[in-house]
Amino acid sequence: MGSHLSCCGSEKVEEGLTTIATPNNATWRIFTYKELHTATNGFSDDNKLGEGGFGSVYWGKTSDGLQIAVKKLKAMNSKAEMEFAVEVEVLGRVRHKNLLGLRGYCAGTDQRLIVYDYMPNLSLLSHLYGQFAGEFQLDWKTRMKIAIGSAEGLLYLHHEVTPHIIHRDIKASNVLLDSDFEPLVADFGFAKLIPEGVSHMTTRVKGTLGYLAPEYAMWGKVSESCDVYSFGILLLEILTGRKPIEKLPGGLKRTITEWAEPLIMKGKLKELVDPKLRGNFDENQLKQSLNVAALCVQSDPEKRPNMKEVVNMLKGYDPRGKMMQTRIESVKYKEELLALDQISDDEHDSCGGGGGRDGGEESGLGVFDVMEVQPMRDPYNRFRDQKMPN
Repeated sequence: MGSHLSCCGSEKVEEGLTTIATPNNATWRIFTYKELHTATNGFSDDNKLGEGGFGSVYWGKTSDGLQIAVKKLKAMNSKAEMEFAVEVEVLGRVRHKNLLGLRGYCAGTDQRLIVYDYMPNLSLLSHLYGQFAGEFQLDWKTRMKIAIGSAEGLLYLHHEVTPHIIHRDIKASNVLLDSDFEPLVADFGFAKLIPEGVSHMTTRVKGTLGYLAPEYAMWGKVSESCDVYSFGILLLEILTGRKPIEKLPGGLKRTITEWAEPLIMKGKLKELVDPKLRGNFDENQLKQSLNVAALCVQSDPEKRPNMKEVVNMLKGYDPRGKMMQTRIESVKYKEELLALDQISDDEHDSCGGGGGRDGGEESGLGVFDVMEVQPMRDPYNRFRDQKMPN
């Protein structure tokens, strides 16, 4: 992406003169720091939408009346620079109704900012557990719309854009909602572009605890199937209204699959549904969606469906989606790893925000050392690892 960043190395770029068109006909522009400073009222706390490990996200309005969300990176170190470069590179490549596109960016001497369209309904997280949870705007039809739209966004990343893209941080706070509750998958700071012919790569573990696929958490083997696993957890959240990891009395924590497993085995499917729905749901769609989730969170990545199959099953086109699974596989995390969990009950909402856990660099403790799972073979040991720079 070198040519993209090289054209705006300082804050002196003239306002509105630089518009870039990508091969996918997605257009975006380079903003000056002064423009964004003015649009956000000097990055005022009153304009702050959310905050995470990456920095802060602010609401703004440009001089021509466009509402925007501006992600301002907190620190300019090599890690932040890399995540900024990756996100701009990926966002500049993609164009899909269920992916949050790039409106523009600013790469000044000591500032890195990314500009998106503002999403008035913020994130899925804000409606499940956050500031909008009490308003009950997520009825059953809307939840299915969000699930299918998010899946279609991932399908595009995995199968339609070249090179294929692995998101690596699918979670409720990274699914944004527009004014019609159309979902847009956001935050591509951890994304990986997959060269043609490469089935998987070995890399540092990045993402959010509760959503990490076992093979990725244990061996750093990242593939499209890791996103499928994360989507399965997200789908369970949408159906149940429960967090991926919930706090129990006495300081204990439990994963959503640990909670769901006994209910599915006993066939008590209605008890899985978010109580806020008050019984207003489609039972056939519930069974179908639970089945898809169970298939997505299987421990063996080779048994998981791909996102094309997931979309077809959710839409009722694939008969496998109607063959109810009698159990769901669950991963139990050891206490040491749960202690590292940074997700809190008051997790900040953000527009395209990050704040995910980077298990490879910051903790100094490999996830493999503290994760308790059923013994399983490395599913990729018959392939020669394709390594990429971290």
